[in-house]
Formats: sequence, C-alpha cells, structure tokens
Amino acid sequence: MAIFEYNALTGTDRLMRGTIEASSPQEATQLLAEMKLVVNSLEKTKAERPKTAIGRDEFLLFNQQLASITKAGVPLERGLRELSADIGSKKMRKLVIDIADELENGESIERAFEKRQKYFPPLYGRILKAGVETGRLSQMLTNLNRHIEMSNQTRKIIFEAMAYPLVVLVMASVILSFVYLIVVPKFIFILTEMTGGQLPMLTLVVFAIAKNIIPFWITVGFVIAGLIILNILLSATSAGRRFKESFLLNIPIVSRLHHSSIMAKMAESMAVMIAAGADMPNCLRLSAEASGSEKLIFESDILAGQIEQGANIMQAGQFCRMIPKLFLYSVQLGSQRNELEDNLHSLSQMYVEQVRCSQARLHATLLPVMLVIVGGTIGITVLSIFLPMVKILTSLM
Repeated sequence: MAIFEYNALTGTDRLMRGTIEASSPQEATQLLAEMKLVVNSLEKTKAERPKTAIGRDEFLLFNQQLASITKAGVPLERGLRELSADIGSKKMRKLVIDIADELENGESIERAFEKRQKYFPPLYGRILKAGVETGRLSQMLTNLNRHIEMSNQTRKIIFEAMAYPLVVLVMASVILSFVYLIVVPKFIFILTEMTGGQLPMLTLVVFAIAKNIIPFWITVGFVIAGLIILNILLSATSAGRRFKESFLLNIPIVSRLHHSSIMAKMAESMAVMIAAGADMPNCLRLSAEASGSEKLIFESDILAGQIEQGANIMQAGQFCRMIPKLFLYSVQLGSQRNELEDNLHSLSQMYVEQVRCSQARLHATLLPVMLVIVGGTIGITVLSIFLPMVKILTSLM
C-alpha cells in the first residue's frame, strides 16, 4: 500500500487537500470518487505519521470530553471541532480536525479512524460507528472510558508488582558493589601480609570476586542487552510472542498474574463490544486481540469458528486452556438471561482482584528471598574478612 496526496473539489466546490492510502493511483482515484470528490491532482508521497500514538491519559481525556458533548446532543462532526479548540497537543488537534473534515465530506466514522489506527486504540472506529448507528454513542464512549481505566488499573498493578522487587534488586546490587569495590580491597593486602598468603578458601573466593567485580558487571550489562534484543526480536513475530507467553506461563505466581491480567482485559473489552452490538464470534475475536495475548487470540479464533457453525459456547470451549470454564459458563448464562454485559464487567473485576492477590504474593515471596540473599552475601563477606583475623589471634595466643 502507498500513500497518495490529493487536491480535490467537494460537491459544494470546496477545495480539499489530504492523503489517502491505496495500492495504485487508479484505486486512489476510485476511492476519492466514492467519497464524491473531483480529483484535480494526485501524487504519490511518503506517509506522514507521528512517531508514537497519542498518550493514554490524553486519549482518555479526549474520550471523556467527546462523551460529554455527544450526551448533550451535539453532532459528532461539530463536537470534534469544538474539542479541537481545547486540545493542547498539536498532533492530537490536527488528528481531530482532519477527522472532522473527512466526516463532513462524507467519510464513514469507521474508515476515518481505521486510517489512523496507529494513533487510536484498537476497535475505536467500530465502537463509534456502532454508537452512531444505534443512537447510543454517549453510552458507548462511557463504556470505552471504563474499559481504558480498567486496563490502566491492571497495567499499574502489574507494574507495581514488578517494579518493587526490581528496585530492591538494584539497591542491593549497589550496596554489594560498594562493599566489593571499596571495603574488601582495603583488607586484601593487609590480610595477605599478616597470614603469609595462607588464607581460608572462603576469603580467597571473596577476594577473587572483589578483584573481578567490574568485569562481572560488564558481563551482566551485555547479558541484559542481549535479553532486550532477544525480546525485541521475539516481539516482532506472532510465533515469538507465543514463545514469550509460554515462558511467562511456566513461572510460578507470574503465570497467574499474567493470565488474570489478560482475562481482565478480554472481559472488559467484550463488555464494550457487546454494548456496541457486536455478535459473539466477532466479540471473541476482537476482544482477544485487544488483550494482546497470542495464545488467547488463537483459542478465541477457534472458539468463534465453532460458534459460527452452531455450537454453544460451553460445547465449543471444551478444548480451551487459556479461557477458563468459569468464564465460558458466565458468558453463556449471561446470554441466556440477557445479563451478559453485567456478567462481563463482574468477571473483569474478579480478574483484577486476582491480579492484586498475585501481586501481594509476589511481594511476599520476592522480598524475603532478596533480603536473605543480600544479608547472606554481606554476612559471608564479613565472615571471610574476620576468619584470617581469628587465625592470626589464635596463633599469637
């Protein structure tokens, strides 16, 4: 696909400039004609895209403001223009104005946001389209806000669970490095002279570590850099992402933390899609994509295919490993009682609480282990220094 810059006239003879994505100039011209635009010029150009998507907080504020405006009955095109005047970010303001221009010139909401899917969250265009078609746009936006806040909350819990042990590990490394770089070397020459080189094995080991502490950290740096590069390479392909996920799922406590977090995201995403009027197969597929889990995407696709062939969700989900039976049963029960959206919100809350419990367990496990390692290492270091002194005092007596 290529990007074409066009200069065209609208049905009201208004001059319009912009870009369109197409595989050829002929397809670009056809797409513009379908938008009821008379093309004056069309040139192939490079895509102009910002380096990163808009920030989560920035998008959340924008979505909340848009929900308030649409709730007041303001048309979407006018609402977007009103919002653009209050947006501080130039990048975001330009995106909103461009979308409003396209909507005013007959472009569909879904198409307008699909062309900018790099900047906005997945499914945003579809949710807006469903909201407009059903007359529930404000409710759709409010539900989406709830989903984003839930995702941010889950992400924050996971970050806190991983950040705290990492901070303890870094501080412990700094303390031990200081001991081996500054304290221990002062005793090497003295103790060697006093004992004539006849040092205990433990002392020799500690002195060897002190002499090689800098090469050790250089090696650690290379290992960390290698792991980062490996992570980038694995993240570039679906097979690599599945491998990473399989690795996480084999780590005690971390596996529960990861599984609960992706199920929380999927449940909340399904609630949003159900409220938007999506059928169950599409709801499963799109919500699994929103979770970011390759294994969940694989299972959900098979599950959705079996549902499309006429099976109910419990029968179709007998093979599932990532999707719990409780989840499937709750979805089926909610569908039968017309309470599916509420059930999904409840499931999402349940999984968030499981994430919190896993976080607490991770803290309770890692902190004592790290304290024992740090304390034990310092204790062994101190003991290795005092052992030769004990030997010297014994010989003097």
